[in-house]
Amino acid sequence: MKRQTICLASLLLLSACAIGPDYERPKVTVSATFKEAKDWKPVQPAAVNADPAWWSRFNDPVLDRLEREVTVNSLTIAQSEAAYRAAMAAAEGAESTLFPTAGVSGGVTRAKVNPSASSGRSSAVIATDITAGASASWSLDVWGKLRRQIEAAKANAEASAADLAAVRLTVQAALASDYFALRGADELSSLLNASVAAYEKSLTITQNQYRAGTAAKSDVDQATTQLESTRVQAIAVEVTRATLEHAIAVLLGKAPADFSLASVEMGLPSPPDFPVSLPSILLERRPDVAAAERNMVAANAQIGVAWAAYFPSLTLTGSTSNASNAFDTLFRASNNVWSFGPSLAETVIDWGARDAALAQARANYEGEVANYRQTVLTALQQVEDDLISGSRLARESVVEERAVQSATEAERLITNQYKAGTVAYTSVVTAQTAALAARQSLLTIHQNQLTNAVALLQALGGGWGGLGNEVASATEQ
Repeated sequence: MKRQTICLASLLLLSACAIGPDYERPKVTVSATFKEAKDWKPVQPAAVNADPAWWSRFNDPVLDRLEREVTVNSLTIAQSEAAYRAAMAAAEGAESTLFPTAGVSGGVTRAKVNPSASSGRSSAVIATDITAGASASWSLDVWGKLRRQIEAAKANAEASAADLAAVRLTVQAALASDYFALRGADELSSLLNASVAAYEKSLTITQNQYRAGTAAKSDVDQATTQLESTRVQAIAVEVTRATLEHAIAVLLGKAPADFSLASVEMGLPSPPDFPVSLPSILLERRPDVAAAERNMVAANAQIGVAWAAYFPSLTLTGSTSNASNAFDTLFRASNNVWSFGPSLAETVIDWGARDAALAQARANYEGEVANYRQTVLTALQQVEDDLISGSRLARESVVEERAVQSATEAERLITNQYKAGTVAYTSVVTAQTAALAARQSLLTIHQNQLTNAVALLQALGGGWGGLGNEVASATEQ
């Protein structure tokens, strides 16, 4: 008995080791600083908590309400959340394999036994057979195969959590982009309607001058053409707005017929002011990078699972059962049968199946490493793109505002000159067209600034909330 105890203790000691390589995060070779922002530095990404309400930086109460609603009601998020719960359940199921399994059984049977020629009985006998038993089995994790499977399952669950965060951030960003596009459509509609009202006045003036004989019929035709063309643009904007409203409804998990968003004539909000410099830890919160890193952990653990197949498996099994023809004698010692003992199993010939499985696991890991590095580089690229776009859009806005001012003044002067009879109506049409185009261009730039700000916040993994000290220290430099 003492020898058996020593052997069992030795086996349990061996099970404390897990075969296969321990995970180490691979290095990612990137430049020392960002090209478009000298204060940024690349990092080794890992999951951290993002700003839960990053959209609040736009100070728009309607957007705030919609974002909170989409986080709760989005069917896309719900699908990803269900996948995360499934991954968590799989991880919990994997942990259960470390412990013994036990079961019980029992039954009562009655059978008719016909008499035999040698028994001397002339009639059949009804026999009762009562059984009760229990069994247990424990697969000892001598080589760490089960623990590597648990490690992989937990990593998959963590990757699923990161995928859920990525989906949530993507849906929130899509909603913000659609919302600002819809608000831009409202602003464009107001601009076109104001232009239609101004062109109607110009048409009235031209018609009066034509009746007075001071203007040609062609002037009336030009004014009419310009007016109707602008009305066509206004109608097209209505279609665009309706399409955006439908898209927002679907994001919210609603049918388009059950959702409407009233027009708000308050101008587009200003994009948030980003700090002068931002700490590199902001990239660590990107959920896609975190998911890629967790997938590497899972793939690395699968190498240990495949490696453990080369070694024998050890299982401890035991059972006990009682059988009797009456309940009152069922649990007598004389009616009990039990068994206990270890079993060892080892594959001797598999024609290269284990070699192939190990090679496959290693190749899968190398693929996840490449995917992780590519994800990091893509994250850096997105930040660079959004930084340069934001910088250029800010410069374009300043220039375009000057263009709007000069075009508006030119429109006023040429209109007065036409009323005085010193220029042809063609000059008025040209000035009005140029002024409207400049205003539309400025509106487009403002909308693009908002869309770019959303993209940059998404590229950062959801703003820079929760990192106030780091941001403040970086800004003070």
